[in-house]
Amino acid sequence: RLRREAAEDYRGQRVPERMEEALNTLFPLRPGDLYGELVARAGAAAARGRRGLSRPRVPARGGAEGPWGSVLNLFTLFCCLGLFFFFLQRICSTIMASHSQIPENALPEIIEADEKERKDSVHTAVEWVNESLNTMLRDLESTDQCQADKMLGEYFANKVEEKKEIQKREEEEAAKVTPAPASCPPTPIPKQKRGKTVKKVLVEENPIPPAEPAEPVLCGSLAIGGTSLAIAKAGATISCVPLYLYIALLKHNQELPKEMALPLPMVTLLNCEKNLPTKLKLVKEVMLIPPAELSLKQGIERIQDIQKEMTRLLESSGKMPGPPGDSKKGKTQSSGKKAPPPPLKRISHLGCLTTGYDNLEQLLLLMQTACKNVGLELGTDMYLAINCAAHELMDYDKRKYEILTGTFKSPDEMVAMYVEMINNFPFIIALIDPLRKEDREQWSSICSALGSKCYLIAEDAATHISKLKSDQNINIAMCSGVVLKYINQTKVSDLIELTGILDGQRHITILGSPDGESLDESLVDLAVGLGARFLKLGGLSRGERVAKYNRLLAIEEELAANGTLREAKLEFIDFAGESQPEEQLPDVLPAPEQD
Repeated sequence: RLRREAAEDYRGQRVPERMEEALNTLFPLRPGDLYGELVARAGAAAARGRRGLSRPRVPARGGAEGPWGSVLNLFTLFCCLGLFFFFLQRICSTIMASHSQIPENALPEIIEADEKERKDSVHTAVEWVNESLNTMLRDLESTDQCQADKMLGEYFANKVEEKKEIQKREEEEAAKVTPAPASCPPTPIPKQKRGKTVKKVLVEENPIPPAEPAEPVLCGSLAIGGTSLAIAKAGATISCVPLYLYIALLKHNQELPKEMALPLPMVTLLNCEKNLPTKLKLVKEVMLIPPAELSLKQGIERIQDIQKEMTRLLESSGKMPGPPGDSKKGKTQSSGKKAPPPPLKRISHLGCLTTGYDNLEQLLLLMQTACKNVGLELGTDMYLAINCAAHELMDYDKRKYEILTGTFKSPDEMVAMYVEMINNFPFIIALIDPLRKEDREQWSSICSALGSKCYLIAEDAATHISKLKSDQNINIAMCSGVVLKYINQTKVSDLIELTGILDGQRHITILGSPDGESLDESLVDLAVGLGARFLKLGGLSRGERVAKYNRLLAIEEELAANGTLREAKLEFIDFAGESQPEEQLPDVLPAPEQD
């Protein structure tokens, strides 16, 4: 009976005829992946609206795997679709790297605890995907990104409430077990000796805002971001369009943009780790930004030339780090002066050279020398961006930033220092995290003073972006733009909505890769589709970062071939000349609850 019903149903939909036509068409082509070619042709038919030949594909099964490795804790998610009623086809996968906010100079026990926490988060994420999310998202159209993200958001909110209930019960049980503290007798106050009274002069110090607590992350939250991205990739595959174009269609309400501009790359050249024996602590990353009028390929070639020359200069000056145990680097040179102690490693996790300097001028002059030696001029042929990571510089006992070993500056003095720096070195066109997010008054001052000639970008200062609607003291207007990272429970729809609001407020969007990276290239497609101004991927070394630069080059070639490539622009925001108040940024990214 079932066979007869199936045969009648298939004949009614002309399945045998359509399958025969498809197979006859493909036979002369002899494709290597027959089933994949059938899927692609069916997807193309659906995209053209030929409903008689295909119907919207719905997820039949999703899955997750992990963790891989002890450092990155990679989380792999794949999406399967039910096709032609008789087999499952795995059509896409995505990889999420668990994100860590532990500073580079953290204690070993803190790093070990963070490592364990990230592993637990990956295992929890795998359970969520293989059990709850797999069932919840089954039979949902893969191209319905908004509905999928809505369901993912509701699922995450329920998990947050469950965590709160568990914590509440644990606190109540702990309160029952813990005895009340015994009352202590009052401490007698010693009598003061007679003598001359000494007047104490109180010196008023400007208090600094205390550091806001680190943003908690719910264990397993990266399952939400990974699933959302996997659904977007599945939708792009079914629609037979690249992911960056699929994201652009989602952002612009299915209207195809006539032209698209590539984000300018922020390529990290030097990683100046702050735990090195050298004095300079103000600079964490030195990045190169090619001019907007160059193609990406031309810009990368210039950066490679500068990197080679910089490596030669560092090696000749004795500051180039060698392999561990290399005793020659620390020996006395012919001049009689002892060479500075070499750092421990040569290529950092950011895919760039690791070195240190004693002052900022020494670093910038060496950069100028390297550019001149290859026939380039900073400020014309290449620009600089500096990641200050100011939140790692604050000495809370002294209430000041330690910019050099033993040299401290107050928040107001930092603003004056940056103004002098940009005036002396105008080829620096971007500062990332020049101040802590808590120093809001100084953010306003530095934006008014430098916003018309330098991008003031918040990366760590944007971690609490989800609270902008509820906290009136935080104003996103007091920075040129923010670095967005696709991590944890962030969904594709969140990025689309948030970048649309930033565009309306004349803020720039920078998409940045997390510290723990993977070979997944989706971040590049997201940046292009969302219209980000910059893309912060790290250096030109290490396979996981090189893969993303190669993907960006491939997208440039594709847009150029289609005649839809638009030249990017460098436009600054003159905060001092703006009189109208900026709108508050709504609550787009849901705030993670305590783990």
